[in-house]
Parts: sequence; C-alpha cells; structure tokens
Amino acid sequence: MKNDPTGARPLEEPEPIGEERADALRKLLAIVDRLRDPDGCPWDREQTLASVAPHLVEESHELVEAVETGDEQHVVEEAGDLLMGIFLLSRIAEQEGRFDLARVAAGVSDKLVRRHPHVFSDGSADSSAAALVNWEAAKKRERQAAQSDASALAGVPRALPALQRARRLCEKAVAAGFKWSDAEGALAKVREETRELGEAFEGLESAGGRERLEHELGDLLIAAAILGTYVGIDPERALRQALRRFERRFRAMEEAIAAPLAECTLERMTEVWQEVKRALDQEQSG
Repeated sequence: MKNDPTGARPLEEPEPIGEERADALRKLLAIVDRLRDPDGCPWDREQTLASVAPHLVEESHELVEAVETGDEQHVVEEAGDLLMGIFLLSRIAEQEGRFDLARVAAGVSDKLVRRHPHVFSDGSADSSAAALVNWEAAKKRERQAAQSDASALAGVPRALPALQRARRLCEKAVAAGFKWSDAEGALAKVREETRELGEAFEGLESAGGRERLEHELGDLLIAAAILGTYVGIDPERALRQALRRFERRFRAMEEAIAAPLAECTLERMTEVWQEVKRALDQEQSG
C-alpha cells in the first residue's frame, strides 16, 4: 500500500505474542512512538515533559470522577487517557536521552517488590495496617540510604489538594505511632477546633481577628480530614460528593423558582431548597 501523499501511513502493529494485556500495551506503545515520529502528529511532537504534566493531573481527576460516578465505560476511557499520557511522557524523555518506559516500569516493579516483603520475601503482614507499616518502613530505609528527607511525613506532594494532603499526612503520622487510641480522640479534636473557631469569629473585628479566624478555620478543616481518616472516609472524596449534592440541589432550586435569585428572599430560597432536597433524597433512596 502506498503512503498517503500527506505523509499519513497505516499503523504497523507489533506481532501479537498471545498475551492480551501485553499485546494491547505494545500496540499503544507503537501508536505513541508513531505520533512522536518526525512525520507524526504536530501536536504530539511539540509536547515536552512540562507541557504533558498538567494533562496527567487533569486526566487523573477525570478518572477519579468516573470511578465515583460508577460509569464503567467512562472509567475505561479515562484510565486509557491517563495510561497514554504516561507512555507519551516516557517517549518524550527517551527522545531527550533522559529515561524511557522500560526504566519507568522496571523502577516501579523493583519498588513494589522491596516494599512488599510480606509477599515477595520473608516479611509478614496479617492485615492491611501491617502491610502499610511495612511499606512506610521500606520507604524510610530508602530515603535514609539516599540521604534524603527521612521524616515519617516525607513523600507527600505539596501540590496535592489540601484535604487529600491532610489525609496522607495523617496516615503517615498514624503509621509512625502518633495517633489517638480510637476515633473518639479525633472527634474530640474536631469539637475543640469548632469551639476555637467560634471564639475567633467573636473576635473577628479585633486587631488580628481575621488572621486568627483563618488560622482556626484551617485547623478545623485539618481536624475534619483527620477524623475522616480514623473512620475510613476519604475527606477529599466526601467533599467532592458533598459538592455534587450541593450543585444538584442548587440547580433544582433555580429551576423550581424559575426567576432570578436576586429577586427572591433568602427565606423563599431556603424553603425551595428544603423541598428540592427532600425530593432529590427520596429519588436517590428510591
């Protein structure tokens, strides 16, 4: 078959090896390589590690949303987009002489074996909590060997969403032994921070009042995130779900009022809000 005069040509798929997962990954690898060829896609050829990174963040969030909404086909699609992004990032680095997909895969494989001694070596773990302890201990040894940050809190990216970062920091602190005996301690901390927030609100108009209020609000949000960790609830996921409920109810309220909200009283909006809230809750439970 002759090449298209525009430069396009059919994909030369790798010869199947008979293992479905490996064959699919090899095909994706061939596609990404082709996109980055000199006569490949102009957009893909222009990408750099720095330009691809934000897309990976966006795709990750889209994948999380797909998982939480339960749309299986959407999950497959978004997982594929994220996987393609990793392949593209690795191909860019390979062409720059930095690293390649083989190094990425080998690195994570070696790390998984090191951090699962209870699976691949003579370690033991009879619960997920024990497995987490093994994981964190291995990470600490690796950081010490590399003479990097050896704190129990090391390795939590500062760019994470704040509640997600609070959960991860709490998990690490707990794994290191800094913890209450049960969730009651975490709940008591929420109550303490709520009281302190109320006190700060009362002094809002005093000198430094706004700064103190911001401080106490932050402490309350952290305490709430920590409580979520103790009772097995991801605070970031809980907030996303709450935001979805808020948006659904607000839109339903707008539709029910059928007039500019600026023309309505707060009492009227609150009344309709409660009506649509009951209706949507009954619809969901039914």
